[in-house]
Amino acid sequence: MKVLLQPVLNDVNLDANQLNSQRQLAISISAVSPSSNRTVPLNLCLILDRSGSMKGRPMETVKQAANRIVDKLSYGDRLSIVVFDHRAKVLVPNQLVEDPEAIKAQINKLKADGGTAIDEGMKLGIEELGKGKKEAISQAFLLTDGENEHGDDKRCLNFAQLAAEYNLTLNTLGFGDHWNQDILEKIADIAGGKLSYIEEVNRVEEEFGQLFSSIQSIGLTNAYLLFSLAANVRLAELKPIAQVAPDTVELSSIEEADGRLAVRLGDLSKDVSRVILANMYVGKLPQGKQEIAQLQVRYDDPAQNKSGILSEIVSVEANIVSNYQPQVNPKVQTNILALAKYRQTQMAEAKLQQGDRSGAATLLQTAAKTALQMGDKNAATVLQTSATRLQAGEELSESDRKKTRIVSKTVLQ
Repeated sequence: MKVLLQPVLNDVNLDANQLNSQRQLAISISAVSPSSNRTVPLNLCLILDRSGSMKGRPMETVKQAANRIVDKLSYGDRLSIVVFDHRAKVLVPNQLVEDPEAIKAQINKLKADGGTAIDEGMKLGIEELGKGKKEAISQAFLLTDGENEHGDDKRCLNFAQLAAEYNLTLNTLGFGDHWNQDILEKIADIAGGKLSYIEEVNRVEEEFGQLFSSIQSIGLTNAYLLFSLAANVRLAELKPIAQVAPDTVELSSIEEADGRLAVRLGDLSKDVSRVILANMYVGKLPQGKQEIAQLQVRYDDPAQNKSGILSEIVSVEANIVSNYQPQVNPKVQTNILALAKYRQTQMAEAKLQQGDRSGAATLLQTAAKTALQMGDKNAATVLQTSATRLQAGEELSESDRKKTRIVSKTVLQ
């Protein structure tokens, strides 16, 4: 298993007469394997809300979806299940899936009651995942339909950070319309997972299945993108690095002992490339091809029980010309638009929280136009619908807000 690292500038040509040139660097990163079969076992934890609001069909549907996941696990995979209301308990301790019927019998006993304490569920879920993380892909599905009324949101984010440090990935699933989108998105972003919105009860099994399919293609874990910039090259000061595919996430970097910048990526898939967009400024350079950066990925390979593996170093070159003619890369332009769509929607939400409906509507319209430019018609429809409702003096429903957030982060299929 190796890493495929492909950097592309939005415009490879730079004007030799300019003191500074701004460029966006799109970096596609994926795992590469000669075999299409999954060779690394899964270490999966389901962290399920069983509070009173889940009573009835929602709870029954979640139980069915959890049972389907048990059926999909293979020999050598591990599973744990944690349930929470205003307290949390381990329903199924971390174990090899050797008796799936016994596990499903525990799931089928679940009943809904009580309040909601997401952080208590996260605490036990992380503990259970930690027991089976050796030589495995460690992932959690955290599902809730409510606010963290009996818990502490800050504690949730601290647990998400702890999970990331232990190479555990947390995916969040918001069920219905009354969950806190800010907290669930931050948990997923911090812990390298995906945020999913389950609007309809009958979509629970489908969303679980899609998420399970995506984690089956993971081949490498604990990946970091390492930047080494040339002497006269610097990153932009404000939000210089973001992931733009498969989801949009603002990323931060830390400086390592050797001076390189490290950006945590988490898990790498064989099926879907991660695309990182870096905003940089290049100082004046002599004519000809010039190296402006070197890139490398550090990662773990659980199939070989090896950690800290370094990929080959990939050089990023620019073409410095005196008679400048732009050579724009359309794929990178689409990446730039994806980030713009996300940030425009974020600013619209901030305006809405300040009570500025007009400003929010204008920004959502701008985001809709951006989505159209990149060919994302589904997002454009959702964003424009929300803008139109605000312009008509209507309130955005919880469903409207959540759809708007989801389409700002990803391209709907």
